Amino acid sequence: MQIGEVIKKLRQERNLSQQALAKAIGVSQKAVDFWEKSINEPKASYIVALADFFEVSCDYLLREENYRNERFR
Repeated sequence: MQIGEVIKKLRQERNLSQQALAKAIGVSQKAVDFWEKSINEPKASYIVALADFFEVSCDYLLREENYRNERFR
């Protein structure tokens, strides 16, 4: 699973639109769309913002590991 697929999965689990996620982390809806379609990948600062928003580790987003960061439990 690529990072875009992980982002989409997490977003859909929370019933968020691309626009709502984009607003929450300070990017355009088009950026989220491109990430989810694997056209582009988020830069490091947005990976951190996504991890914080979804309460997962950056490793979870990047490595597709099946765990959530213990810090958020």
